[in-house]
Amino acid sequence: MTWPDEFGRLSAVFLPILLRFTFQGADCKLLVSHAGPMLVNALAGSNVTLAVTFGGAVDPAVTWCMAGLPVVTWAINSGAPPDIAENRKKVLRIEADGSLSFVSVPLGYTSNYTIEMTKPGVGRSVTNFTLKIFDVIQNVTLRAQSGPAQEGAHRFSLQYSILQGVVERQIWFFSGMEIQSNSHYFVEERSLVILNPTRSDTGRYTVLLTNPFSSVTTGINITVLYGPDKPILEARPARPFYVTGDSLSVSCQADGFPPPTAEWVFDSQTVVSLHGVLNLTHVQTNQGGNYTCTLINGETRKKRQQFTILHIYEKPSGNPMCSLQSVNNVDLQYHCRWAGGTPQAQLSFPALSNTSSGAGNLSLTFTASHNLDGKTVMCMADQPVEQNNCSITSGSPRMFLPAVGTTVDSTGKIVVTINCTSEASPQAVVSWSKGSEAVPSMPPYQISRDTTQLEIRDYNVSNFLLQIYTCTCRNPLGSQRREIQLRGPSISDSSLFTNHNGTIVTLTWEVPPTSIVTGFDIQVKGPDRLSRNRTGTQTRGDSNGFHTILPKPGPARSANIFNLNPKVTYMFRVIPKARMTGGLPSEVHRIGPGDGLSGSAIAGIAAGIPCSLLFLVLLGGFIYLCVYLNKNKSRSTRYPVSRAVEKAVTTPTETPPHNLLTGGLQSPPDYNRLQQTPSERSVALPAFLPPPPVRVATTV
Repeated sequence: MTWPDEFGRLSAVFLPILLRFTFQGADCKLLVSHAGPMLVNALAGSNVTLAVTFGGAVDPAVTWCMAGLPVVTWAINSGAPPDIAENRKKVLRIEADGSLSFVSVPLGYTSNYTIEMTKPGVGRSVTNFTLKIFDVIQNVTLRAQSGPAQEGAHRFSLQYSILQGVVERQIWFFSGMEIQSNSHYFVEERSLVILNPTRSDTGRYTVLLTNPFSSVTTGINITVLYGPDKPILEARPARPFYVTGDSLSVSCQADGFPPPTAEWVFDSQTVVSLHGVLNLTHVQTNQGGNYTCTLINGETRKKRQQFTILHIYEKPSGNPMCSLQSVNNVDLQYHCRWAGGTPQAQLSFPALSNTSSGAGNLSLTFTASHNLDGKTVMCMADQPVEQNNCSITSGSPRMFLPAVGTTVDSTGKIVVTINCTSEASPQAVVSWSKGSEAVPSMPPYQISRDTTQLEIRDYNVSNFLLQIYTCTCRNPLGSQRREIQLRGPSISDSSLFTNHNGTIVTLTWEVPPTSIVTGFDIQVKGPDRLSRNRTGTQTRGDSNGFHTILPKPGPARSANIFNLNPKVTYMFRVIPKARMTGGLPSEVHRIGPGDGLSGSAIAGIAAGIPCSLLFLVLLGGFIYLCVYLNKNKSRSTRYPVSRAVEKAVTTPTETPPHNLLTGGLQSPPDYNRLQQTPSERSVALPAFLPPPPVRVATTV
């Protein structure tokens, strides 16, 4: 069969089919179909179109329904405007081909849409769309819906909430694993239900919320409350019995969440414990018996009980205690005590007496003597269960320095406090005197209860001065005394530090130990600190004398001054004060550039510098010339005289001195200075000096 025949047969088959599809609108029924997907997802606020195509009729009537209710009607190519529901005119638009468009579509337009096209005499065609409007999911929170989860409860549920967005799908996870609905879990709308929760359900639960335009994951940690389980009681250290004075702990623990709290009961009374641990320190025999522990879950209020029996025997409680006291400030009383125990401990001071002892309590009194000063005495405590000891060292008062402090009370009085404390055993008693008289504990004086502190109050600082106060520290082994003469406000030392650019200075000072100072005035002399005038340039004012720029309280020992001009000179000092009375100022500290040189001095220096430089240049040239001429003279070349010319040579009687090196050889010529190499010389130089010449006669 030839190719033209084959082509003719194919044309006869496909040509009617092509013509049918080409002209089906002319002789077929009305047909409307989707020009896009039937399910359309759109983001709220965007523009979207439900696109259709139709055929089989010209200019059919179109009706769009939303959830079965007409919202738009129109006849295609009609001159009349579309009929759109009044409340939807801002959103709905109908296209020339009958497609329905949405402008900035809101969330409320999620629905099923139906388009119906009709043409009289042709028929009716309908097709459906589903439009889902979504918003971006935001602000998702997850919480327990019905309170905390408890082991043994019927159910427990988690529920999520969102501030904005439409969720198309929710997926739940537990510890990173997706949860499948089963007999333990099932998913409801916006929630996950856990049936019969157990402690193994404790963990992190996560929900993934998605729609075609966003996805958000949020989680929550859930702890299932349970317990307490059966209590376990354990004593540490574990012993069959304990001795009075021992320390032990009995723990009562069981698994549970939250951790259960323990309540201990002994002899019908509640015993205080810490985290379920009963700490018994220095136990006594009356503490032995039956101890009952009750564990309570603070959330579920469930309880479990268990008991244990403690057997306690006696031993002295604690450790022996040694002390030393003064008797009438003349004798020393050594005391040793170790209470409790069966039998009581036998106490003794072997270094003091070999015969004296006591049961549980011992006191020995001795007349103070120099050989007891600084001596350490040990008390030996002997008890059947335990042997122990303690020691005490006696000592006379040590040298000390009184401490003086100054304040101002609420009435404006100056309060001077003098402290005298000396290290001593037994403790020293302090007595106070002014001149040759004892200081009474009455205004203006006040002595502390332990006698170590004396307070003096007065308005006028001059009343404190020129008085010598004496404090004496005394015990049976000796005494120490110090005299204190109060001084008016004064400064013992001061210094000044500046920052790197000179705009800030730090002024520090010290005061004598016995000086009465309640405050300080920081004074400055010099230009005012930097300011700016109306033109914007920096200006400064002059000050002819010191003036106070900063007050400081009595305890202060430093001050910072800011905003200084580094190009000018300032002077600083500190004025100590006792209320309104000022003392001698501190050393004056100066910062800034120097006073400078006069104009004539500057001119003289300027003229002298070039002359000095010229003189140095001329002097250096003269020295160089002398050295150069001297070297040329010492290194001149001597050549031998030809014997063919002279018959006799007569040497002078005096031989010129030779210029020798240390080794006896003449120094070689300076070829670098002559700018010649040895090969460039016309006559070779001798390698050594010739012997001294002699008179020679030659006969030809």
